[in-house]
Amino acid sequence: MTIYFDDLETRDAQTRERAQLAGLKSQIDRVAGSDASWLSGGVVAEMDDLPGLPVLRKSDLGRMQAEVPPFGGIPVSHISHVFQSPGPIYEPGGNAPDWWRFGRFLHACGIGPGDTVQNCFAYHLTPAGTMFENGAAAVGARVIPAGTGQTEQQVMAAHALGATAYAGTPDYLKVILEKADAMGVALKITKAAVSGGALFPQLRQYYADRGITCLQCYATADLGLIAYEAAVDDGMILDEHVIVEIVTPGTGTPVAPGEVGEVVVTTLNPDYPLIRFATGDLSAVLPGTSATGRTNARIKGWMGRADQTTKIKGMFVRPEQVAALVTATGADRARVIADRQGDADTMAIQLEGLDLDAEAASKAVTDILKLRGTVTLHAPGTLPRDGLVIEDRRSYDT
Repeated sequence: MTIYFDDLETRDAQTRERAQLAGLKSQIDRVAGSDASWLSGGVVAEMDDLPGLPVLRKSDLGRMQAEVPPFGGIPVSHISHVFQSPGPIYEPGGNAPDWWRFGRFLHACGIGPGDTVQNCFAYHLTPAGTMFENGAAAVGARVIPAGTGQTEQQVMAAHALGATAYAGTPDYLKVILEKADAMGVALKITKAAVSGGALFPQLRQYYADRGITCLQCYATADLGLIAYEAAVDDGMILDEHVIVEIVTPGTGTPVAPGEVGEVVVTTLNPDYPLIRFATGDLSAVLPGTSATGRTNARIKGWMGRADQTTKIKGMFVRPEQVAALVTATGADRARVIADRQGDADTMAIQLEGLDLDAEAASKAVTDILKLRGTVTLHAPGTLPRDGLVIEDRRSYDT
């Protein structure tokens, strides 16, 4: 088995950027000539121009699909499936080779011809099961379309069919293994490709102690594969067919390299062009490249949710409002802190920047957040770089 899935994984940065810029321009042309409405304004001549385009959020997509069913006017082509996520949001899918790009991740897991993958992702309405099946086909592996639940039957199938690899959520493999132990059944699973939940270090170690190499990926129903592990404790390598930005939550403005922010993804899949799609997840770019020799950028993986909308004193405060507050006050950044004094909510607003006017800032808080709070001014570089623009310190246990 070759080390790399293809030559794209070891491209130099300049070659990758040129190819991705050409793909981006083609995607913009596809969307610009369609009924999709979010991509108004902005010209992209270079990759640095991408932040000038609007961000597309899940809520926008739901509204667009309601107005122009089923896909909101986005030019969709060559699809074989339609899936449904809560909202409802409808996602197209194709059966072309490696349509969701999961072959790259499964290859990194060591899965290939001769492997039988017990695919324990759901197949009902959600695309997860089909995504991994499509990826398994790309690496030449067989698939047991096991889906979720019926653990005893899962054990029997894995044993009888000689499953050598597992695909599913991180914790369900442990359930299968423990059921197999209780039944006195030996399994041959030595590889695990997981997603859709947290892979805690102790769980990964549990699998390692049983001779199972477990790697995880980051993907969504809308975008397919975004990033993947090729080795333990080496970060998540970005897929070759997406452009990933890390932005301040509630805005489309990129954060400084290494800072935590919201993951915004542009996919280069011509069959479903999503440009600057906000995932609602937090992550950060890691310095350098993978120890495996893959040269694309890496992220830390999932670090929480960017949608930090919080109700304070009966009013919702949203990241978009905090972004508007930054603009109105001329601050570099802002942080809203919800807390409680006795049985009453309190709100503090921290503003970072030079030459800020406390009185004007207090008025802007009232005008934009529709609430009164304590405003404090802070020197540049002093607020935490943890991706939070709204911090809720209230305890709900007392």
